[in-house]
Amino acid sequence: MLPVVAIVGRPNVGKSTLFNRLVGKRIALVDDQPGVTRDRREGDAELLGLKFRIVDTAGFEEDDPQTLPGRMRAQTEMAVRGASVALLMIDARAGVTPLDEHIARWLRAGDTPVVLMANKAEGSAADAGLMEAYALGFGEPIAFSAEHGLGLADLFEAIRPHVERDEDEEEEAGDDEEADDNAPLQLAIVGRPNAGKSTLINRILGEDRLITGPEAGITRDSIAVDWTWHAPDGRVRPVRLIDTAGMRKRAKVQDKLEKLSVSDALRAVDFAEVVVLLLDATKGLEAQDLRIADKVLSEGRALVIALNKWDVAENGSSLYQGVRKALDEGLAQVRGVPLLTVSGATGKGLDDLLGAAFDTRSRWSQRVPTSLLNRWFDSALEANPPPAPGGRRIKLRYITQARIRPPTFVLFGTRLDELPESYRRYLVNGIRRELDFSGVPIRLNLRSARNPFDNKKN
Repeated sequence: MLPVVAIVGRPNVGKSTLFNRLVGKRIALVDDQPGVTRDRREGDAELLGLKFRIVDTAGFEEDDPQTLPGRMRAQTEMAVRGASVALLMIDARAGVTPLDEHIARWLRAGDTPVVLMANKAEGSAADAGLMEAYALGFGEPIAFSAEHGLGLADLFEAIRPHVERDEDEEEEAGDDEEADDNAPLQLAIVGRPNAGKSTLINRILGEDRLITGPEAGITRDSIAVDWTWHAPDGRVRPVRLIDTAGMRKRAKVQDKLEKLSVSDALRAVDFAEVVVLLLDATKGLEAQDLRIADKVLSEGRALVIALNKWDVAENGSSLYQGVRKALDEGLAQVRGVPLLTVSGATGKGLDDLLGAAFDTRSRWSQRVPTSLLNRWFDSALEANPPPAPGGRRIKLRYITQARIRPPTFVLFGTRLDELPESYRRYLVNGIRRELDFSGVPIRLNLRSARNPFDNKKN
């Protein structure tokens, strides 16, 4: 566990820009519109050799705790309480505002050390704001520019005493811990807006880690949370849970921020191992759900589908059977995708969901022994020989597994450009059924042997 540094400030002062600079990637969404960040986002950061965990928080606003801004503020407060040091960021060009003063009073009442940063400090327009910052009571502000990297050395010196001390404490505390060789399961939760993705993750974690509410589209950034699952069989399994923004039908997405959010969600799918497509059981399966599932499978990710809000669903048996049938028809290219029923509100079925995710990753990651693959291949050809278009046989010589994640096979033979798609599906379905690849995407590439006489003239 690395020491934690939390960035705090009112909306639109540059917190996410600083976060992206410290993690070295454009992870957090950045826009001129204030209030883009809602949930707190974490990432591994390094500054001049100093390693720590950086947390980007929502803009601090004075609103009723039950409102969306109020729930965002609660997430910021939790981030600061768990941090080794907080970076209070103000806009030097705008000067100190009443909200800056309110945040400073709140931070002074807590126990977390505070470093004051005056962002956007490039140029003479920031001089007055730098002088005003002294009144916040945290000493000399760091003149900084998150956009241009000005002031990084000063930031390093300011946080080093807090970060290095925690690194030493973590090293001493971790001497007796056993190393865990199991790689964390990269598990992304996707779905339409208001399907209950954030509520489900909060229930899994046992805490209000992500902002939830009746409003659709609360989540904007894809938020990754590291967690450990204590499985019913006694095993301890590390998981990285990734919450994503709801994905509406493309034609309905007009707002720039929503487009950025959907792009971020699709990027999270690319980096996931297993993707849980969460359906709203009160609305059933819709065409957009099948589009999302098809996108996940086309990217080669392993897929698990969960019917959420099962505690309030009506006619459960017929609903489940209807969704199962629609999935088998709509996702005919991947038979046997797991379908489970869960409830983010009550916690029903969560262990089954996580167990299915780990099982699916195992199938998605397995490599078939060559001898077993060839035995299956010979029996498949004997049971159903390839066709002979125009009276000329298509010869299939052998098959090999080229890679895993997703399972990819290469079929060698002659005249493969004439192999019907139906026969290709026959082989893929056989691999899935006979070699234990149920429910995961399979890629079958065709490679013809080269004819040495093709390039010779008569």
